[in-house]
Amino acid sequence: MQPVIDIDKLNKSFGDNHVLRDFSLSLPQGKTIAVLGKSGSGKSVLIKCIVNLVEADEGKIVVLGEDISELKQEELDSLRAKVGFLFQSNALYDSMTVRENLEFPLRMHWSKEKREAEAERAVMEVLTDVGLAHTVDMMPEELSGGMRKRIALARTLILRPAIILYDEPTTGLDPVTARGISQLIVNVQKKYNTSSIVISHDLRCIEATADNVVMLIDGKCYALDTYSNLEHTEDPKIREFFD
Repeated sequence: MQPVIDIDKLNKSFGDNHVLRDFSLSLPQGKTIAVLGKSGSGKSVLIKCIVNLVEADEGKIVVLGEDISELKQEELDSLRAKVGFLFQSNALYDSMTVRENLEFPLRMHWSKEKREAEAERAVMEVLTDVGLAHTVDMMPEELSGGMRKRIALARTLILRPAIILYDEPTTGLDPVTARGISQLIVNVQKKYNTSSIVISHDLRCIEATADNVVMLIDGKCYALDTYSNLEHTEDPKIREFFD
């Protein structure tokens, strides 16, 4: 089966800072891969390259069978609708209610007729999935950090993406809330059979969510293995993340 994301020899530099060096990775259908690396190692740059929010210098990225470097803007926008991106900052619109935030992507990608017929059902279904149906008419400022993260995930889910990219999903959350977000990622993967890449420093989140873990070291895919195997390795470059 063809991977849903196939990255081959990806390179990206910012001036003299070479953050990705011949980085290669394949994401199988229905699996979750976590990327673990030091701050500034290129983890967030990697997932932004996947949806061409950051343009790679060299290398090939194929997403759902499409080489992103060959897509016109309209084709790229259509592909991005199939790839959910959960930003570290949540990126909710403060001036909109929860309902309006969730309806925003529908206005971009659904016809008026479909929105009128299905928007209410879609909004309430994803809010129920994240356990926050009662917040539908609240403003983002009325929500806790964990609740805002869940609403951001609900907005990502509403278009039923085939792939979800999570950028530091538990950053800034207390341990109990972070554990709840990790479990939610697992639940979403099971219900929707999504394929996911999780960028995180949170070892508990990675252990809970990932089928496999990529060690992003010196800009490369230094190692790819299960969390358990990496945790017990004797490799000093990997050990420093777990000790």
